[in-house]
Amino acid sequence: MHYKSRKKSNELLIMELLNRRRHLASNDRHHYFSLKKGYEGELLFDRLTKKLDCECLILNDLLLKVNNTTFQIDSLIITQGKVFIYEVKNFEGDYYYESDKLYKKPQLEVMNPLFQLNRTESLLRQLLLSLGYKPQIDAFIIFINPKFTLYQAPLDKTIILPTQLNQYMETLNKTPSKITEKHKKIADQLLALNNPDSPYKQIPSYDYDQLRKGITCLKCYSYSVTIEKRKCVCHDCGNKEPVTVAVLRSVQEFKLLFPNEKVTTNIVEEWCQVVPSKKSIRRILSSNFRMVGVHRWTSYE
Repeated sequence: MHYKSRKKSNELLIMELLNRRRHLASNDRHHYFSLKKGYEGELLFDRLTKKLDCECLILNDLLLKVNNTTFQIDSLIITQGKVFIYEVKNFEGDYYYESDKLYKKPQLEVMNPLFQLNRTESLLRQLLLSLGYKPQIDAFIIFINPKFTLYQAPLDKTIILPTQLNQYMETLNKTPSKITEKHKKIADQLLALNNPDSPYKQIPSYDYDQLRKGITCLKCYSYSVTIEKRKCVCHDCGNKEPVTVAVLRSVQEFKLLFPNEKVTTNIVEEWCQVVPSKKSIRRILSSNFRMVGVHRWTSYE
């Protein structure tokens, strides 16, 4: 069972919003697409783990610390006799392995994920020992993208290629396993130690005046949105969304981008642009948030 589901990191959410509301420098745009592709690959792996019928606890997207060292785990599966950890890579194209190095053809060296996996396995073992557990840990690199090819793949490395995934999951599913309260306790302790806010975020600096204002379409992210009666209508794709829902979504975007700024009627009116009535915005805010202050100093939390 999925004991901890996966969701987009704040870093990815913020980069998505910045990509829609301002021009990103080429390196920031590359970083955003890298985050996006990585998350999409992890979701593909989640689809496979959700099909597991064997007794197990699945924890996705953990950020843990031991001895002042932070490490991240894409997916962790607890079974009766083992803990499995997986580093998911959504690489695409032709690669080859040579002298413990990974290259993208023709000769571009990329970071070998096995090094990261070995570090993660060692740190997890230290953490579990500190909690009083000494389970066997099996660690694997998952190359999830069906358009990925690895030439000269080493036979002695814990690498699972796209063509091996279904067979591997079938084998894992047949593993005898009985989950007890002890296993749930381990999972709960890991969840308690999980820190969802990564210290390694790479978010470019930005300010309010740099960002494009307006409600974007929920479906295609276009700014071609107008209010028709009680609906926000996108004139690019035709998607319709209740005005209240669209405003609340836009407020959440503002709060994510500017967590230290107060949410006021005036700022929401300026941020949304297309809502013609300040009275409507005030009604939506007062119905869905706690009002703080009075008159011109009113804000919403």
